[in-house]
Amino acid sequence: MSIAKIDTIGSIEDLRRVAEKRLPKIFYDYADSGAGTESTYKANEAAFAQIKLRQKVGVNVEARKLSTQILGAESKLPVVLSPVGLLGMQHGDGEILAAQAAEEFGVPFTLSTMSICSIEEVKAKVKNPFWFQLYVMRDREFLARLLDRAEKAGCPTLVLTMDLPVMGVRPKDVNNGLAVPPRFSVCTAANLLRHYGWWRSIVETSRRSFGNLKGEIKNISDPRSLAAWTAEQFDPTVTWETVKQIRDKWKGKLIVKGIMNADDAAQAVNAGADGILVSNHGGRQLDGTIASLAALPEVVKAVGDKTEVYLDGGVRTGVDILRAKALGAKAVFVGRAYTYGLGAYGKDGVTKALSILQTELDNALALCGKTDVNELNTSVFYDGTYPTA
Repeated sequence: MSIAKIDTIGSIEDLRRVAEKRLPKIFYDYADSGAGTESTYKANEAAFAQIKLRQKVGVNVEARKLSTQILGAESKLPVVLSPVGLLGMQHGDGEILAAQAAEEFGVPFTLSTMSICSIEEVKAKVKNPFWFQLYVMRDREFLARLLDRAEKAGCPTLVLTMDLPVMGVRPKDVNNGLAVPPRFSVCTAANLLRHYGWWRSIVETSRRSFGNLKGEIKNISDPRSLAAWTAEQFDPTVTWETVKQIRDKWKGKLIVKGIMNADDAAQAVNAGADGILVSNHGGRQLDGTIASLAALPEVVKAVGDKTEVYLDGGVRTGVDILRAKALGAKAVFVGRAYTYGLGAYGKDGVTKALSILQTELDNALALCGKTDVNELNTSVFYDGTYPTA
């Protein structure tokens, strides 16, 4: 199987194609799929294409600024690497490699609760603090220990995911028999072994299960019982009172993820959120809801300057970042874009993904006649091209 050299890669789509070749189907599908019929997953990308940009000439755009402040800290781009579960199954030690790439590039990285590399393992391999994402589990003692571990690791920001009271219906994961570590049926083993580059990266590390859960959960005898425990832990009883309790315990910044309307945005502000992440979980939860980008203007209008608003879902180009910024997002969270890079080329692929987004954003900013990404507004759009549901 021929894999393109990284210096021939010019787009996130190029990275996606390489990742599809390099990864076993079970893990490629995990990263690149949605809930149900995948209508919302597809809508996230399609919404960006509805916005047409107004090209502007005759403006001095020689000096351009792409950096921004995110929760008071400087970021080279208005970009945060999203929490993505099982990164260590896209490439061996995937969370560590992604965190290192983000640190070197100069943007925040968010570690998922459901990571392969633990909080402590990532901490040992980076110099600067990273963010941590939290699912609210039924086991509140375990949740409290996770928060303590994140605090001890120096994580400055907690991203609290609210849109997973129950697991979304994800047919591809069911069809593939997704498990961590993989279940070795004859068909699965044959598919895994055909992907030598991926296989080598996995066997060269000892990290092949949910790192944040190891040693924390009682009565777990094998990976299958661990998976069953995890599935049972997502908590349908979570309310805004739960958020307030977490806010009271967590000393750092708090971002509430999964907000898709003005009412929930107001509740997040009242609960003490420092930031709101407009997100439909990448189309992996409620199939049939609107694109995240379509929900962004309503949330921005409702919140005003009470808290920072970010966008997650469907960002594949630097032009998409410009569109989201013009609609009022302080920054965007990117998940699949850098996950493709990780699956394709490891750490270098994550850096490549960020470089591609940087180049595209810088180019679009200039061609729209603008010099500062923080001063963008809807004047860069043609009338009537706002995203719709």
